[in-house]
Amino acid sequence: MAQDLAIYVVMHQPRRLRLPAATLTPGMSAREMAPALFDEEMNARYLTKVAETSYRPALAMFHELAAERGLRLSLGISWSLVVQLERWAPDVITRLGELLALPGVELVGVEPYHSFLSYLDIKRFQRRMSWMRDHLAKRFGRQVTVTDTTEMMMNREIYLALDQLGFQGAVLDGRPQVMRGREPTRVFDGGGQMRLLARHVALSDDVGYRFTDRNWDGFPLLAPTYAHWIADTPGDFVMVGWDFETFGEHHRRESGIFEFMRHLPESLAAAGVRTRTLSEVIARHPAAEDPLPPPVETATWAGIGDISFFLGNPAQERVFRLMHHAYHTAVLNGDPELVDLALWLLQSDHLHLIQWYGRFGPEAEVSAYFTPDEWWPLGNQGIVNEIARVYEQFVGAVAGRPARRAAGRHAVMAGT
Repeated sequence: MAQDLAIYVVMHQPRRLRLPAATLTPGMSAREMAPALFDEEMNARYLTKVAETSYRPALAMFHELAAERGLRLSLGISWSLVVQLERWAPDVITRLGELLALPGVELVGVEPYHSFLSYLDIKRFQRRMSWMRDHLAKRFGRQVTVTDTTEMMMNREIYLALDQLGFQGAVLDGRPQVMRGREPTRVFDGGGQMRLLARHVALSDDVGYRFTDRNWDGFPLLAPTYAHWIADTPGDFVMVGWDFETFGEHHRRESGIFEFMRHLPESLAAAGVRTRTLSEVIARHPAAEDPLPPPVETATWAGIGDISFFLGNPAQERVFRLMHHAYHTAVLNGDPELVDLALWLLQSDHLHLIQWYGRFGPEAEVSAYFTPDEWWPLGNQGIVNEIARVYEQFVGAVAGRPARRAAGRHAVMAGT
């Protein structure tokens, strides 16, 4: 039975697009294009709200639990969030630094912009993941040895790309189609030096999604009950993965989610379970005898666990094609600042926010929940058309600019 629990929480905020789309011209610099592409007023408003409801109180809670109650925690942070916090909530960056300074808290690196870059350019994906590792280490003073990607995206080439970079471990979602008969409670050999750790879907979602569901037969979930569920799980360890916003935003403070977490360390100890960081789990437990080759087709922790949450309807497919055009046009131009804008335009969130198009059910409801209220007056088709226009305007403006020559080629090879 499991004696170790690894808690992984990931922090991310998207850089939302400006709708209706603004007109761009070839004469605009990348810095002039940015506020026309992205609605920074909206992003500031959302960031400020989430910082108040979730980041500040949850960081205080985790600091208390780690400093005084022995909780060990792995924390993933996107560079997209770091940029926004530095602009609009710098005190949260300070609090993050204070939490990460504690010996029991591990920094996990995620794809910097939470993007779909691995689908378009695996070599630049490698460079960006290396860039992320270096920049997070400089920003927070902690080395990154275990990594996430975007929404736990994992496949054969992503695994190989990360393994070549020397990461010690990576996380993936422990869906049945990924595990193929294996339990997600072992450390796995993925075919290289890098180990794989699988999120326990059911035990994660008991807190991440079902905690406030009054129709769930486990409601209300109490810390002692949850601790015994973990202790009774066969295997070496359990890894649970949650959005950081679970605490205070997805589940409001009045739901009892903070009290649940504050009682969890003592409940785990009573059940004979200790918390570990992800790297500690890798160090403590040998790889299972049965290796786990990563899937050929991409797995994620979104929706039903495959890429259909992001590419499952005609609107998403349309925008994804435009992402290709925007990225390739910027790369051919050679201006690193335009390439950076194209990387922001590759954020998975731009596909997440239209998952509801032509769909119904819980997944569509989640997507609609995150879609900005300000967009809905455009109508369903209007939202999709205006998102498409953002990319079309970018491609038109970049294609109309003179490309950089030799220096540009060097910049593309060496740049972000």
